[in-house]
Amino acid sequence: MSAVELDERLVPGGAPAERLDKVVAGLFGVSRARAREWIAEGRVRVDGKRAPKGSPVQAGARISVERPPPDQPAPQPELPIRIVHADAHLVLADKPAGMPSHPLKPGERGTAANALVGRFPELAQVGPSPREGGLVHRLDSETSGLLLAARTEAAHSMLRAQFTARAVDKGYLALAAGEIHAGGEIALPLLHDPRDPRRMQAASDATYAAEHGARAAVTRFLPIERKSGFTLLEVEIPTGVMHQIRAHLAFIGHPLAGDALYGGPDLPGLPRHFLHAARLAFRHPDGSRARYESALPEDLERVWTTL
Repeated sequence: MSAVELDERLVPGGAPAERLDKVVAGLFGVSRARAREWIAEGRVRVDGKRAPKGSPVQAGARISVERPPPDQPAPQPELPIRIVHADAHLVLADKPAGMPSHPLKPGERGTAANALVGRFPELAQVGPSPREGGLVHRLDSETSGLLLAARTEAAHSMLRAQFTARAVDKGYLALAAGEIHAGGEIALPLLHDPRDPRRMQAASDATYAAEHGARAAVTRFLPIERKSGFTLLEVEIPTGVMHQIRAHLAFIGHPLAGDALYGGPDLPGLPRHFLHAARLAFRHPDGSRARYESALPEDLERVWTTL
């Protein structure tokens, strides 16, 4: 447990004895559910001692709470992230490899959301999940490229609706093992691999997919150029399932270069999987059609040119 703030308050004199969770909720202005979370996590003390959520609390008792870090990403404007475009409605950034999209737990730092909130503070208040800092989609930590955030609730709702409706053009550049001579489409649902929770697994059996709650996923690919037993692909995904491109290409026997999790081969000078979010096109909140592109970053360009 990592507390960032100690808050201490007294139960008013003359107050009737009440359950601890109700007292904490009233004194600190949080829901009963949040109060119970704090008590279960050992953040609450009554006169210096821990107590269960249902224990009666008398008037004059001293209640102290070790508040957890806020759910919103801590502002980190110093983090290296390139702003591709910003206007009154949205921010488009070029995320470097090795940077998570947003915190997975309160207080986590070093993510794209931390960087963006540091430069556009209003993002911390946008969207249903405080930790996402206004982001309307995500990229894997080791995937570089275009990441979109909304600056207003109206823009967030409008952009998210387009992702849900598969109306966003999401294009990637990927280096796959093996020679691929024709384009194709992989339309197989994906689910978490029961043997390894870090991986996703393509389900070719419809009954198995339905029984295990697999999510629909479609990946389209087109070969651009072949070199030394590898193929540079342009990939488009109307859906957006975790590890979708990685899992689908591995399923057809062409895992990404550098993707050890899915059996991809190593390449000199490539410390991550070769995948870059190179294109985003969508309907802008102002009604126009927006399209943005990002060239291969230096690390991937170097690997490709020296292959």
